[in-house]
Amino acid sequence: MSILRNLGVTLEMIKWEHSVFALPFALTGAMLAARGWPSAWQLGWILVAMVAARSAAMAFNRLVDAAYDAQNPRTRMRALPAGILSKQFVAGFVVISSAVFIFSAAELNRLCLILSPLVLAILLFYSYTKRFTRWSHLVLGFADAIPPAAAWIAVRGSLDWRILPLVGAVTFWVGGFDVLYACQDYEFDCRQGLHSLPRFLGVKHALLAARLFHGIAFALLVATAKLFFLGALAYAGCLLFGGLLVWEHSMVSHRDLSRLNAAFFTANGVVSVMLFACFAGDLLIKH
Repeated sequence: MSILRNLGVTLEMIKWEHSVFALPFALTGAMLAARGWPSAWQLGWILVAMVAARSAAMAFNRLVDAAYDAQNPRTRMRALPAGILSKQFVAGFVVISSAVFIFSAAELNRLCLILSPLVLAILLFYSYTKRFTRWSHLVLGFADAIPPAAAWIAVRGSLDWRILPLVGAVTFWVGGFDVLYACQDYEFDCRQGLHSLPRFLGVKHALLAARLFHGIAFALLVATAKLFFLGALAYAGCLLFGGLLVWEHSMVSHRDLSRLNAAFFTANGVVSVMLFACFAGDLLIKH
């Protein structure tokens, strides 16, 4: 029973349910590649690969950052610094999740299998970037942006440059929100010598950088709809996406970050699902 308890705590620690945050973009990539729904086999293994990769990356991040989390008032009650989980258990979870990811890639096609170690390396490498570069936010964004291209490869067995604007959109979307999230840790990052845009620019200008990132994400999303000759429903999804970003940025300022909480970010999981619904609906209507 202790193993089941530890597994439950681990899934809570990595916010397993937040896979919905990036999953819709993986499904969008798969549907753009298939010009409709991919096969049930492809869809099933894409979902397994996506969840396994994210689980490995999040658990590894908690493992690598355990010492910092223990010193940060905002994170010191996480499972590892609080002593609820052992590092050995979490390391084992990372290994098993990684193995499931590689196995699922092999079940999709040969190119997916060949690229899976590289993808895994990028996902795990992110956890170290805040130690030496202020651009770690975009590294995280890129790590979360791999699924649309990976899903395309899973369906087609090759990569098409037209999917790259969607990769860029997710990169800047996630990167922008990571900048916002990092604003909460400005003082801690300064004390610990960790790198971030808020530490480098100050919170006020970091918020402006996040807005710029999200403006780029919106433009790249529209470019994706244009490249794939999508219709009004897809463009409506883009407008919904952009409108929510504007609304969310209006809720925070360098003087008041109090509304920058978990609900704020959960809302982006909702809009990513709605955006997928618009893109998927447009593709299904056309085909």
